[in-house]
Amino acid sequence: MDIKIVEDKGNRLEFEIDETVGFLNALKKELLNDNNVKAAAYSVKHPLVGKPRMIVEADDPRKALNAAVGRIKKLNEKFAADVKKEIK
Repeated sequence: MDIKIVEDKGNRLEFEIDETVGFLNALKKELLNDNNVKAAAYSVKHPLVGKPRMIVEADDPRKALNAAVGRIKKLNEKFAADVKKEIK
């Protein structure tokens, strides 16, 4: 996964990411669950050209982003364990 920081000023972090909108939707939703996050959004200029760009505004956007990714990872691990248990 390629990430390119476009802007990192104070409480605003903007980056391009080589990922699908499905992942970005999950990340945005998880970011917005954090009370310290003031805004989280992404845009895609064209689905066939360019990379999605995400903006996070928070007290500490890097910390909020890392925490959101950690929560998504735990949720994914729990889902995988539940699927394995049910398929046995």
